[in-house]
Amino acid sequence: MSGRTATALTPDPTLERLAPRVWIGGSPLRLFRLSAAGDRLLGGLARRGRWCPDGDAETALGSRLVEAGAVHPQPSVPSADKRGEVTVVVPVRDDAEGLRGLLEDLEGSGVRAVIVVDDGSRDGAAVERLVSSAGGLSLRHATARGPAAARNAGLELVDSPLVAFVDSDVRCPQGWLDPLLGHLEQPDVAAAAPRVRSARDSGFLAAHERLSGPLDLGPTAARVSPLSRVSYVPSAAILVRTAQLRSLGGFDESLRVGEDVDLVWRIVESAAMVRYEPASEVVHRTRPSLTRWVRQRYDYGTSAAALDERHPGAAAPVAVSPWSALAWTAICSGHPLSGVAVAAGTALALSRKLQGVPPKRVLALAAEGHLGAARQLTRAVIRPWWPLALGASVFSRRARRLTLAALVAEVATTRGGPADRALGLLEDLGYSSGVWVGALRSRRPGALLPRLRRWP
Repeated sequence: MSGRTATALTPDPTLERLAPRVWIGGSPLRLFRLSAAGDRLLGGLARRGRWCPDGDAETALGSRLVEAGAVHPQPSVPSADKRGEVTVVVPVRDDAEGLRGLLEDLEGSGVRAVIVVDDGSRDGAAVERLVSSAGGLSLRHATARGPAAARNAGLELVDSPLVAFVDSDVRCPQGWLDPLLGHLEQPDVAAAAPRVRSARDSGFLAAHERLSGPLDLGPTAARVSPLSRVSYVPSAAILVRTAQLRSLGGFDESLRVGEDVDLVWRIVESAAMVRYEPASEVVHRTRPSLTRWVRQRYDYGTSAAALDERHPGAAAPVAVSPWSALAWTAICSGHPLSGVAVAAGTALALSRKLQGVPPKRVLALAAEGHLGAARQLTRAVIRPWWPLALGASVFSRRARRLTLAALVAEVATTRGGPADRALGLLEDLGYSSGVWVGALRSRRPGALLPRLRRWP
């Protein structure tokens, strides 16, 4: 990408040399045919775990790999005064206690200003007292207008080049901003977000969230892009270029849920980059009750149809190759030999594409693609497609067997003990119910339909 300066790069776990000058990596997986010099450079990167491009040609190759998610830039160490270019905007509603902790974290952090937008709290005076004692600026909406409107109201008052949005139920340890600031040293990066860990609160919900919370996107850095390993980042904590955000019109206030995903995808569509950086971590509180916890998952699901309307295809529950879809359709419909024949044919086609790659590795790649598709399809049967699977099971013994197999596979691969497996299924039920309600209300089925794409 244009505008990227040389910086140290590290390999993504997917980066692999298949044959001389032939590499794969990234998310979704991509194939790279390199020059002899490029092959040597990536070989050195694989051995040492670090590469700092030198010169225009190396920088161009590094940018190509960063764009694909095959390598990741190490965030530079920002100068001591860089935090002074950041204004923190905090939307809050009926969470004075959480706000108190966050303001304590931000005190002495070196940011230019803290703006708190009270989105219709019942005790607005308490919020105002907290902000005043912390030396921040407060705004108040008389009635709740939603988190997007609250963030936009704060954005209007920002006079710094960078703005960080942080929710009131988040705690920010010292130094959390620095890796994100390091990424925004690159002119083509418009936003960066930290890893959001679940708080070590007591109770079974908190324990489950620490194991598999939906806001925790894992320990591996990523370029954020729809239908990739990290397809979004939450606005629980995110750092954005102020001018870029204003040019996009801020958050979409018509969305009460999913407004953060929509913003991230609009940034990506504008040809700018969004980085996920787990070297920065913040902590998020778990919902206090099972009812509110399930309701949150349901609300997340309802946003899928609206996101599909704004970004067609990006909210698809499954993204697989047409050949994998055809193979598994044949197998599941009672034609296993046809399915195996399709899978074998894809291996043959892939071998022609990957000339020079050992046949054993080509077969392994083809198998990995089909097995990855199977995992996605199994997950979809248990999550968004369960009403269809349940309905089919009433009339078809084969459908019952396939649905039961998908359920067993899902339970078996869920991390944790029995309680975590039960909560995982409840979470899936809540989310998928929201997806169906959103699709029926909007009459848009896109968030329920698979998306077919080439692999790799």
